[in-house]
Amino acid sequence: MASLLITASSLITSPEPGPTRVLSPGYVRIEDGVIAEVGEGRPAGAPGVDLDGGVLAPGLVDLQVNGFFGYDMVDAEEAGWHTVVRRLPETGVTSFLPTFITAPVAVQAEALRRARDLLPGLPAGTRVLGVHLEGPFLSEKRKGAHNAAHLTDPTPEAIAALLETGLVKLVTLAPERNGALDAIRTLTANGVLVSVGHSDATAEQVAAAAEAGARKVTHIFNAQTGVHHREPGVAAQALIDPRLSPGLILDLHHVAGPVAELVFRSAPGRVVLVTDAASSAGMPPGTYDLGGEPIEMPEQGPPLRADGTIAGSGLRLDEAIANAISIGIDPVTAIDAATRVPADLIGRPDLGRIAPGAAADLVWLGPDHRAHATWIAGENVFGGDHV
Repeated sequence: MASLLITASSLITSPEPGPTRVLSPGYVRIEDGVIAEVGEGRPAGAPGVDLDGGVLAPGLVDLQVNGFFGYDMVDAEEAGWHTVVRRLPETGVTSFLPTFITAPVAVQAEALRRARDLLPGLPAGTRVLGVHLEGPFLSEKRKGAHNAAHLTDPTPEAIAALLETGLVKLVTLAPERNGALDAIRTLTANGVLVSVGHSDATAEQVAAAAEAGARKVTHIFNAQTGVHHREPGVAAQALIDPRLSPGLILDLHHVAGPVAELVFRSAPGRVVLVTDAASSAGMPPGTYDLGGEPIEMPEQGPPLRADGTIAGSGLRLDEAIANAISIGIDPVTAIDAATRVPADLIGRPDLGRIAPGAAADLVWLGPDHRAHATWIAGENVFGGDHV
């Protein structure tokens, strides 16, 4: 692969050691798909790409994508996977976790085997980091859009069946379910990130989950106990526990702006922006599918079940960054929450940062904070006409 030199009027870098910061101007030199050099100012030699305006950021990392562009990842055929992987770079996302929501364990295990067989044939595009299982080990009281008929306890047999393919990298569960703490220990020992979600747990129960190895909270404030002054729950523990990274769906519908600001201010350096995108994301209003059941995408707002329950989102991750900035969050903090923080959390320090040795996954966010061009392993996969 040929080398590539990119110069930018502004560039977000995450050197090790040191905090994430802005270089204005800055440059990146890429060799064989890996970042070889990052510098401030103008480099020696003529750049292959010169970006004027906006900011060159690490490629975005989304840990919760149920679907996109009309396809639900859990039951999409090969063509659907190809479409999503090829087109997600339009949103700046260069790595993601397809998310399979609640279904019987045997059905999820089969979906994992099908995904395993599809992965080798995927085209160049957004990296698939594994699979996020959101359920079926959730609380009936906080089921949200999940089918209560399939909710169950995380028995050793169920965990073993779901670990068989090696694809599972993130599991959302309710720690108050029977056997949950043992399941957290087993999952963690197998390299799986555990997230507390769809849970009626007390703050104390969430702290016990963190002690067992849980390190994330799924879509904070949604489908979980909150911040009550005498009965603190999942959200309260997520904000105060330095072991936990709260996921945040920042479409300004799931969580209001002032509450989203509270999350960022209460959990500095721990917030993970996610989309929780459903198959309706990137599509016009209409009827779509989530976990085998219909959802309706309205003209405005997130998709809904027939009973009015929010069912995922239509959010883009670059749009989540823009929304964070619009409520007063520093752009570096907002970008970190969609890049370095989720990459580190999922155990991929080679992603989500512009630093020597990292994968050359990059996104040029324009003045509107939307993706104008995207590179994966140094290859321009979106927006070539802009650069």
